[in-house]
Amino acid sequence: MRTRPASAPAPATSLAVPLAAPEPAGGRLAGVATMVGSGLSNQTGAAIGSLAFPVLGPVGVVAVRQYVAALVLLAVGRPRLREFTWGQWWPVMLLAVVLGTMNLSLYSAIDRVGLGLAVTLEFLGPLAIALATSRRRVDVCCAVIAAAGVVTLMRPQPSADYLGMALGLLAAGCWASYILLNRTVGRRIPGAQGAAAASCLSALMFLPIGVVVALRHPPTAGAVACAVAAGVLSSAVPYLADLFTLRHVPARAFGLFMSVNPVLAAVVGLIGLGQGLGAPEWAGIGAIVAANALSILTSRG
Repeated sequence: MRTRPASAPAPATSLAVPLAAPEPAGGRLAGVATMVGSGLSNQTGAAIGSLAFPVLGPVGVVAVRQYVAALVLLAVGRPRLREFTWGQWWPVMLLAVVLGTMNLSLYSAIDRVGLGLAVTLEFLGPLAIALATSRRRVDVCCAVIAAAGVVTLMRPQPSADYLGMALGLLAAGCWASYILLNRTVGRRIPGAQGAAAASCLSALMFLPIGVVVALRHPPTAGAVACAVAAGVLSSAVPYLADLFTLRHVPARAFGLFMSVNPVLAAVVGLIGLGQGLGAPEWAGIGAIVAANALSILTSRG
């Protein structure tokens, strides 16, 4: 397994798969349609999961989501855990911690600042990786544009939730770490075995947390259903969609579409959760999306 280029990052809830040569127009059209469906599924799943926050809290929802992701990846990756060496295990364990922390911090941020803002802040992780590894002048301009967007989003105001924003930035740092760790795991473990093993370990870490949450706050059927839906729509569907998309769409096109995810999150938050954003917030989201899109469109290859 190999990670996508930093300029075309994997979504926080899905795992990278090998790239293949792009196919003719018909296949690309199907790939684009799959990307649209995957993006909407990802953000819709997060929105539905947030509906269970009053009962399970972000921790409980993330725990269920990790269980669902582990089941899917174990079925797909089929890791041969007994054959792993220590040199393979340590990056897998780090990746498991990063995955759990990333999803927990993101969902906690969603609970405090809303879906659109939380996903936008998280998106700064892969964008920072892309810009930091470049020496092009255009990427310096992209960094300035993105920084302006961040300043706009995090400007001081009476209603600002700085803890929620900090959690979004923590998710961004975890996503950046996810990209770097994925490269190491992909070099050392073939196929999706590393991703499956990391997902399984992450689910095991959340097992006692899930038990405590269930005992302290007995879940309702509706809350559990929302949490499971979040796992399916935000983990299983995007991962399986990526298996198809990256075999039909060039990496640059994939990365360009991925940059639109903060906008999708804001729209889903507005329509599905009634989380409206003001003009400054939309401008900040637009600046960060534009920075990533410009960096991808002007890149070589």
